[in-house]
Amino acid sequence: MTTSITSAEKAKRRLPVWAVIFWLLVWEIAARWVADPIFLASPLQALGRLCQLIPQAEFWKSVLFSVGHILLGFALSAVLGIALAALSYRFRPVRELLSPVTAAVKAVPVASFVILVLLWLPSRQLSIVISLLIGFPVIYANVLTGLDSTDPRLIEMARVFRVPFWKQLRAIYLYEVLPFLRTGLSVAIGLCWKSGVAAEVIGVPRGSIGEKLYQSKIYLETADLFCWTLVIVLLSIGCEKLLKLLLSQLEKGAAACWKRSN
Repeated sequence: MTTSITSAEKAKRRLPVWAVIFWLLVWEIAARWVADPIFLASPLQALGRLCQLIPQAEFWKSVLFSVGHILLGFALSAVLGIALAALSYRFRPVRELLSPVTAAVKAVPVASFVILVLLWLPSRQLSIVISLLIGFPVIYANVLTGLDSTDPRLIEMARVFRVPFWKQLRAIYLYEVLPFLRTGLSVAIGLCWKSGVAAEVIGVPRGSIGEKLYQSKIYLETADLFCWTLVIVLLSIGCEKLLKLLLSQLEKGAAACWKRSN
């Protein structure tokens, strides 16, 4: 039963090829109707521009710069979110202290954070900090919800039988929290890419994808704009797929620990 449900969920999440082709055709028709690549470049023009950029070393330097900075910010947000969620679960004052902070981070626009960060740090560090700020509350909230949802009877039973804490952590907490962590990380990595690139467009650090987007706007290179947007989408999807693969392996390990403990 679990396998069939999983397969059905995967089928629902998969993009229908015919729908993608349909909207690409709509885009192509609209570009031909406008008949001005400055206002609307066609899919073929954007793809052609991408083929021109791929062999260039500068293209890969920009990709590596943004990927490295955004993923570093995401990793820091994951570590901070998990650690503070554990502290908030254990100590009530920590939860109350962090409550207004997480609410403020969720409510404040990314542009406001970008301007504030630029007052204190160079633009090259901007996407790291912004990705950290945007990803943290999502991961923190999901992990804390998962910890709160842990069955107290299992914890009490582990204490009665004097199960070492590290075994409780692996066999109970990790198993219970992983689904929530998976959701939080999947949402957070997409938000980190969106906010990180947006921060780069505002701060314009040299050698970043955000700089390329800004230049395409300044010089009215619409094909470059669509090209770099496609690159961002592909990188975001690729990072999310890799993350899900790693989490799946972690879930299998946690499930094996759970079976052994029972």
